Amino acid sequence: MNDKDVTEKNQEAVGIIVGGGPAPGINGVISAATIEAINNGKKVVGIIGGFKGLLDGQRKVLPLTIDDVTKIHTTGGSILRTSRDTAENAKAKFGVLMESLKSIGIRYLVTIGGDGTLHMANWIEKEARGLISVVHTPKTIDNDIPLPGGFSTFGYQTARHVGVSIINNIIEDARTTGRWYFITVMGRHAGHLALGMGEASGATVSLIPEEFGPGKLSFKKVADVLIGTILKRLAHGKDHGVAILAEGIAEKFDADELSRYGNIERNEKGDIKLSEVQLGRLLKSYVNDTLQAMGIKVGIVDKNIGYELRAADPIPYDMEYVRNLGYGAIRYLMKGGTGAMIVWYEGNIRAMPFVEMMDYTTGRMKIRKVDINTETYEVARKYMIRLEKEDFEGERLQGLAKIAGMDPDDFCARFAYILKNAEAC
Repeated sequence: MNDKDVTEKNQEAVGIIVGGGPAPGINGVISAATIEAINNGKKVVGIIGGFKGLLDGQRKVLPLTIDDVTKIHTTGGSILRTSRDTAENAKAKFGVLMESLKSIGIRYLVTIGGDGTLHMANWIEKEARGLISVVHTPKTIDNDIPLPGGFSTFGYQTARHVGVSIINNIIEDARTTGRWYFITVMGRHAGHLALGMGEASGATVSLIPEEFGPGKLSFKKVADVLIGTILKRLAHGKDHGVAILAEGIAEKFDADELSRYGNIERNEKGDIKLSEVQLGRLLKSYVNDTLQAMGIKVGIVDKNIGYELRAADPIPYDMEYVRNLGYGAIRYLMKGGTGAMIVWYEGNIRAMPFVEMMDYTTGRMKIRKVDINTETYEVARKYMIRLEKEDFEGERLQGLAKIAGMDPDDFCARFAYILKNAEAC
């Protein structure tokens, strides 16, 4: 289809575009939005390849009919595909993107994505000046978009469900083989997915960036938390376990310290590329070396879980969820709405203006982190095996120190600092 055909056939069209990483439920939004738009007498086109294609001047579209989308809501992935692009490229080529949308004949735009896509939706809505009405539907398996009432983003529940199934198998493998697994889970800005998967599966311990507070984080401290957990399990007669690690922990590490523990890749400016940090592998190496120095041999396997979750077929919860979002997006646009994100909350579909979602100090979407002061986190924390204040007293301390081959006072001096209240000794 050439540009002329696109313009003639799809004037005043509803466009649907997907940005960012995959998440279960994308096809369901596409399906529901397409059906509702057509039922309102509108033409619908899916924009292929996300914003990256538009920024590069490509105008690949897929005309959508009800027959095309009737059954796709049960499938993972995205029939329109998706992409990411750098902020620098978006800024440089934004004019090309706007011209592409106009030439395709987009009058209404439904965006599906996370914080980066919302940023683009907000930008388009401002620049369009009433020529294009824009509505956003929030997706991310990280669950870090601040939806009302703590409601989850679509895709999260399916990702957790599939992740728990994987971890349950690994827990049984750990028990059968007598070894440990360090599993790094997606979640660059927040630990929701790691914590949710860890608690639901009954993993031994889950570590998330929020528990370590603001500022830089010592790599050694994270490793010592894991060492303490392994020692405590050994004191209980258990030689195996599973530790869940949110990938966002690596973003908090002190770069100079981290470079002492492994061959770390640096960018052209000389800064460490934290996105390339193999969190589980680095921790495995340090923990193994430390335990061996204590005369303890423990088998540790590092593994990443993330890509296995993103394009999974959605569970019924997310299938229902995204149908509400797709319907709500078109209803909002047909009523003259623009510049809002559609959410499903307490049985109703609501539109949240972009201005309520943006952090204008950063120019990006606000990030929802795990609130470690809630009872929800307290419950998750209670069922983890890790060193507590009581472990630095009496017989518990004696037993742990013996396992580590250390004097009790030396054990306190070595490990008490990892507690929130470091005055245990």
